[in-house]
Amino acid sequence: MAREKPEAAAEAEATPELSYREQLDFLNPIAQPLASRKLTRKLYKCIRKAVKHKQLRRGVKEVQKFINKGEKGITVLAGDTLPIDVYCHIPIMCEDRSLPYAYVPSKSDLGAAAGSKRPTCVIMIKPHEDYQETYDECLEEVSALPLPL
Repeated sequence: MAREKPEAAAEAEATPELSYREQLDFLNPIAQPLASRKLTRKLYKCIRKAVKHKQLRRGVKEVQKFINKGEKGITVLAGDTLPIDVYCHIPIMCEDRSLPYAYVPSKSDLGAAAGSKRPTCVIMIKPHEDYQETYDECLEEVSALPLPL
């Protein structure tokens, strides 16, 4: 038994992270509009900048609360969250308040971009003057994504 644990740990460390294409296999059926690979990278970059300035809302409960309060920002949802009942109401709330939203393939990558070891399924990026250019670029591309029917 003592031997199995180090081997399992070594295997977990040796396992490479999944590529964008491989992550697409684990998507939920409601993950629309899905950000492209390029847009996903831009969103992660914007999230990392927002963390430095504490301009981020993280988690279903917190994001939902601030959407209801009328806060503006880009909502980023993880496409591989199960069960989907946990956060399936967030896109509807965003549409009602004309907030842009997009899905990215991985909740663990989303959590890592926010500087956390824990995966997260929803993040709201708030605008800030220090990263306004990156934010505007992401906002434009996310707004251009086609909404699901």
